[in-house]
Amino acid sequence: MAKHLQRELEKIKKLILTLGALVEERVHMAIKAIETRDADQAEQIIKLDYEIDEMEVEVEEECLKILALHQPVAVDLRFLTSVIKINNDLERIGDEAVNIAERVKFLAASNHFEFRFDFTEMAEKVENMLKRSLDSLVNLDVDLALKICLLDDEVDDLHNESYGTIEAAIKQHTDQVGHLINLLFISRHFERIADHATNISEEVIYLIEGEIVRHGISKEM
Repeated sequence: MAKHLQRELEKIKKLILTLGALVEERVHMAIKAIETRDADQAEQIIKLDYEIDEMEVEVEEECLKILALHQPVAVDLRFLTSVIKINNDLERIGDEAVNIAERVKFLAASNHFEFRFDFTEMAEKVENMLKRSLDSLVNLDVDLALKICLLDDEVDDLHNESYGTIEAAIKQHTDQVGHLINLLFISRHFERIADHATNISEEVIYLIEGEIVRHGISKEM
């Protein structure tokens, strides 16, 4: 029974990492679509979202099946509860990539407008946070997970900065409010992806240390 349980747990680990890689790919595609204003690539992200949704359901069902059949305890139980939460965060990140793609389609249709906001720094930080949060899961690296949690404030600062810049542009270009609001939404979507990457890192910490840190990292850690 124990060997069968471990095989099932290993299967789930492979599934969640596959989902993570797929979500990483979609976020990268969304970032490239922003840079190129590529409506076709944006549409591809939207159309393929079902793949992430289906895999998210598969992971959850496999976790629930193990909980029902094997009634795991201790580390195995922590692993399953962490995976269920990480699974949800990954699906939500996929949704944010779709949201960005929808904004890009709008921007591509109105690319005559001269005002552009450079999302490069925010995009790089967010993409890096997502990658490293998944690396912390693969390697069960609590130190890396803690570092990701601390990076979230940097993305929040960039989002606040973008909000101020775009708000000022809205006052100057009242005829292009729709365009500018979509830029503001893109910033918000990046900020949300960073939040979900942070959530993943917090679950990794819980998995390894058995300590819940989503309401703040204790000074002892």
